[in-house]
Amino acid sequence: MFSKLEFLIAMRYLKSKRKEGFISVIAIFSFIGIMIGVATLIIVMSVMNGFRYELIDRILGINSHLTIYSKEHKINNYQNIVEKLKKIDGVIYANPIVETQAMLSSKTKNSGGLIRGIKTEDLKNKNLINKNITAGNIEKISQKNSVLIGSILAQNLGLKIGDPLKIISGETNETIIGAIPRIKTYEVGGIFDSGMYEYDSTTVFMNFEMAQIHFRFANSASAIEIFSKNPSDLEELKLAIYEALIDNYGLYFNDWQQANSSFIEALKVESTVMFFILTLIILVAVFNIISSMIMLVNDKNKNIALLRTLGMSKNAILRIFLICGSMIGFLGTIFGLIIGIVFSANINNIKVFLESITNSTLFNPAIYFLSTLPSRILIGDVVLITSMSFTLSFLATLYPAYKASKSKPAEILRYE
Repeated sequence: MFSKLEFLIAMRYLKSKRKEGFISVIAIFSFIGIMIGVATLIIVMSVMNGFRYELIDRILGINSHLTIYSKEHKINNYQNIVEKLKKIDGVIYANPIVETQAMLSSKTKNSGGLIRGIKTEDLKNKNLINKNITAGNIEKISQKNSVLIGSILAQNLGLKIGDPLKIISGETNETIIGAIPRIKTYEVGGIFDSGMYEYDSTTVFMNFEMAQIHFRFANSASAIEIFSKNPSDLEELKLAIYEALIDNYGLYFNDWQQANSSFIEALKVESTVMFFILTLIILVAVFNIISSMIMLVNDKNKNIALLRTLGMSKNAILRIFLICGSMIGFLGTIFGLIIGIVFSANINNIKVFLESITNSTLFNPAIYFLSTLPSRILIGDVVLITSMSFTLSFLATLYPAYKASKSKPAEILRYE
């Protein structure tokens, strides 16, 4: 389609000479703009994808895919319900929990926390906890006086393995001197680090039977957790559960997508908005290509007339300037692609380096929920960004190239 002569002439036109140096400067800035735009888009989209996938993965690593609650806040016949749920196709396993808020107190500090009473075998099914025990032993919560706490909570309260932790319940005991809160001291038997700040700073796992006693859930549970084979599509499973539990009035369920709907939706909107905003960088560079190509056509009018006089066709002239403009966009996109992928793949190392030289925290886990800066490069996003950049760069050259092909040699050379 393109001849060697057309490529040769196009490359000569792109090279800077004293007379058309200003045109080449605009072309260079267009190249830099496209490179920065593509690289920035790839980096931002990779971080957004990484953040979304990492967050969802960690949410599902601790929370259930589907949770059954009771309008009475207690599920009395939870054993029978769990047995029914385990027989439903699509359910990996189900387990009862006692979940409530409480005040936590060490020797020096106090903090609020989320208490989860759970059986040892059920806690082992939570791989994000089971595989991230940094101290102690997960088996400790089989003992009624031991608890498992998050690493940041342990740090905030100054706790280590074997230290006492008081759990103060919102429930009260009536005595002759009035109502007093239910307080019991437990031993820290294990510390976990899920990598998610929200959980590591608040969550305490304790023995299921002890939680029933401490928080007055005698022979009952506050909720039943259900884990599905396909957590992204729970509609069929919900229908099957509804049919299996239709006789249990007062029960309702909530899936992980509903529980985190506002957060997940915010991530989607933010990702889409960032994509369109950063695309403007590429658009600005594209307009620079148009202006530089129009100026180049005007500057090369005499050359175009001579080439036409020597027998070069209009289509050949069109292709020469298409090559000129497209080459800027092509090279800018390729360099931006390389920079974006390399930066995204090493973003945590770059973050650590920048933090070390600036003496500041660039990614605060208290704000972003995760302790590391995630990045996930999706082939689909890379293809979309590069295709968009190539397309816009090519479209930017159409008008200048068309204008060059319509030049009339007789009028240009009349006064020469």
